[in-house]
Amino acid sequence: MHRPKYQQDHFPYWSKLPIRFRDLDPLNHVNNAIFSTYYEEARINFIRQVPSFAEQMKSHYSFVLANIEIDFISPVEYPADLLIGSGIKELGNSSITSFQAIYTADDKKLASVAKAHGVWFDLEKQRPARLPDIANTNEVILPDSLFD
Repeated sequence: MHRPKYQQDHFPYWSKLPIRFRDLDPLNHVNNAIFSTYYEEARINFIRQVPSFAEQMKSHYSFVLANIEIDFISPVEYPADLLIGSGIKELGNSSITSFQAIYTADDKKLASVAKAHGVWFDLEKQRPARLPDIANTNEVILPDSLFD
């Protein structure tokens, strides 16, 4: 998976999350299993900032995670804050593939990258649904240059 160096403009959305003491393993590193939670939190924050997704989520739609692939690059120690960049790599009819990266806030060191596939889901009908139209896809789609 691609390992982008930190640049503010690489990702359309950023989340800042603190590392909690409970996130640690015995070596004072963030436990690898917790990275999935960080990515989930940032991904939901990102999705809620896209107006067409946020509007439909008020009724009976949501994303269901189909799979996630995480690469662990460098350990992260407590205490620290994390910056998580999020964007959409691919749009389908009823799904998106997101790409995210976690950096330490103080030195912008890359800790991890993730690619997740989510399906837009009608919670009432309990089945996949067509994605809503996104007014400005250039505001959420990651640039191809990020993956060169």
